[in-house]
Amino acid sequence: MFTGIIETAGRVVAMQQEGSNVHFTIASDISSQLKVDQSLAHNGVCLTVTALGEGTHTVTAIEETLQRSNLGRLRPGDALNLERAMRSDGRLDGHIVQGHVDTTGICTGVEELEGSWYFHFEYAPNPDHLLVDKGSVCVNGVSLTVVNPTEKTFSVAIIPYTYEHTNFKAIRSGDTVNLEFDVIGKYIARYVRLYMG
Repeated sequence: MFTGIIETAGRVVAMQQEGSNVHFTIASDISSQLKVDQSLAHNGVCLTVTALGEGTHTVTAIEETLQRSNLGRLRPGDALNLERAMRSDGRLDGHIVQGHVDTTGICTGVEELEGSWYFHFEYAPNPDHLLVDKGSVCVNGVSLTVVNPTEKTFSVAIIPYTYEHTNFKAIRSGDTVNLEFDVIGKYIARYVRLYMG
C-alpha cells in the first residue's frame, strides 16, 4: 500500500525487452536504499525490485502493465515518480493508494496561475471510476485533490513543491498519465451497481 506522497523522481537509464516484458533500470537517490523483492511505486504502478546496481534498481513490467499504464511509453531519460510502500507505523499523509493503475488519462491543458498550476485531464468514462469534487485521485502516483469532475474529465491544482519534486513539470497537453481512483469510491460504486441497481 502507498500514500501518493512521492519520495523522489527517478530516471530511466536502460530498458531491455524480454519476450513481452520490459526490464527498466532506474537511477534515483533512493535506489541504494532498496533491496531485491521490495515493492516500489513507479508513476503509481507497484513493481517489484529485481536487481540492484550502483545507484540504480531494476524492475520488470509485464505486457498487461505496459498496456494499462504509461510505462509502455517510457524511453531512456524519462522521469518517474517513486514511492516506497507505506510503513505500518507511518502517517497516511496522502490517501490509500494500492499501486494498481485503473486506466490512463490524457492531459488536455495546463494553466499557470502565478505560482501554482491547474492540470486538466480527460479519460474514458467508466461507472467504476468514481470521482467527487474535493475527493482524492492518484495521478502518476501523486495523491491529489479532485477539482470540477465530470463523467470523463477533472482537474487538479499543483503547488510549487509538487511541481518541482515530481514529473508534473514535464507533463504537457497531449501527454498520457496513470490514474488510480480512490479505492473506497470504487467499492461504493460497485456495491451500488450490484446491489442497488
